[in-house]
Amino acid sequence: MIAMIQIQAIVGTILLLLYAITILGVVLVVITENRNPLKTISWVVVLLLTPGIGLIFYFFFGQDNRKQKVISRRTYKRIMKGPQRRKDSFDIISEMPQTYIPLATLLYHNNQSTLLYGSKIKIYTNGTDKFEDLLRDLQEAKHHIHLQYYIFCDDEIGNRVKKILIDKAREGVKVRVMYDDVGSWNVKERFFKEMLQEGIEVYSFLKVVFPIFTSKVNYRNHRKIVVIDGNVGYMGGMNIADRYTKGTSWGTWRDTHFRFTGKGVHGLQSAFLIDWYVVSKQLLRDPAYYPPVEIYSKNIMQIATCGPTGHWRTLLQATIYLIANAKKYIYIQTPYFLPTEGLNQALQTAALGGIDIRLMLPERSDTRSTNMATHSYLDDMIKSGVKVYFYKPGFLHAKLIVVDDIVTAVGSANMDFRSFEHNFEVNAYMYDESFAKEMKKIFLHDMQSCERVMPARWLKRPPLQRLSESFMRLFSPLL
Repeated sequence: MIAMIQIQAIVGTILLLLYAITILGVVLVVITENRNPLKTISWVVVLLLTPGIGLIFYFFFGQDNRKQKVISRRTYKRIMKGPQRRKDSFDIISEMPQTYIPLATLLYHNNQSTLLYGSKIKIYTNGTDKFEDLLRDLQEAKHHIHLQYYIFCDDEIGNRVKKILIDKAREGVKVRVMYDDVGSWNVKERFFKEMLQEGIEVYSFLKVVFPIFTSKVNYRNHRKIVVIDGNVGYMGGMNIADRYTKGTSWGTWRDTHFRFTGKGVHGLQSAFLIDWYVVSKQLLRDPAYYPPVEIYSKNIMQIATCGPTGHWRTLLQATIYLIANAKKYIYIQTPYFLPTEGLNQALQTAALGGIDIRLMLPERSDTRSTNMATHSYLDDMIKSGVKVYFYKPGFLHAKLIVVDDIVTAVGSANMDFRSFEHNFEVNAYMYDESFAKEMKKIFLHDMQSCERVMPARWLKRPPLQRLSESFMRLFSPLL
């Protein structure tokens, strides 16, 4: 009996020692990653004070993936050369607004994002119009359909899309579908199996398999891209779900989406084919995916992506550049506002410098915890001179930055930690006065459905409410 007790004590000591070595090893890894010191200190404190829970949280939410590669640099460049096969690239840089040439250069160096000239863009501010056109374009496909969504629901609109995809596959059109595994968690597997059985290639992005739970759950593909025959493309904030046409139980669903024809479609094609290579290991470089296109306008755009892998936070850097170089105004729409410290300082600095900054948020969010954390950031915004507006008719899910009637950023990225640091996102940067004025007009129209947050009332919120909001702010990187 005594010998058994001694053996158990030795085993317990060894396990405790191994556990301590593991925790200290993880702490050493966190320190050597050279992150923001505040983040480093936070994770070290969590790991040392609550080693069990802290280790689990770090495994799922804390790892720095910037040095990881989901695609080789060589393969990435080969795919990104697709839009550059014909005259465009930086040959047209002389037509760019001088102030934003460094932004275009930044996106090229970080993302191989070339300048695309002459696209025609149709703007949708409701799901009904968007899906009417999308369904028609899908039906007219002749060569290929590339479809990628964060959420692909098994509901009325989802089944209408699925039926068309199956019909086109039977006609010989090559159909490729990609969806996010976590975003579409609620969709039963048979929904996608039906497409597979009809010859459609279907892949989920970063599949999370239970019970083998992995840290992949925190890194999601939030992009919404459709490319049809290399001639027509869609991107923006809408997924495939009935909510975009029917709204929510508590109001309308206000979103923004875009239909491209022209060279902009080639930028979307490259973004899709990179993700397709990641999930399928198929390198698709046939010139048929980049057919000759017409020049419809003087629009100059770049399609830029970001994700948790890679050294730079491309869309965050681009957003900070836009804010820092504004001369007159910055209008922003976003469903979630959980800014990084750099973004926070940029907005406050610009507002204190006299730039007219208007920030439009939903009065009510689809996630209460996120809404509370968002409110904690508004005090200093309002004090610095940022004009904050709450959209009242329902949920505002649109993503927009428009600056000085010159440049516009639209796409899938929200103004939060998750979009800038954890998700795979895609944005379009438009250097076009007419497009900027059109998006500004939409913003000002939405303001009529908003209530401005007045400092005198907002800053007098009950102490308990402010405390709750501040507590939720601690979890901003995870929301």
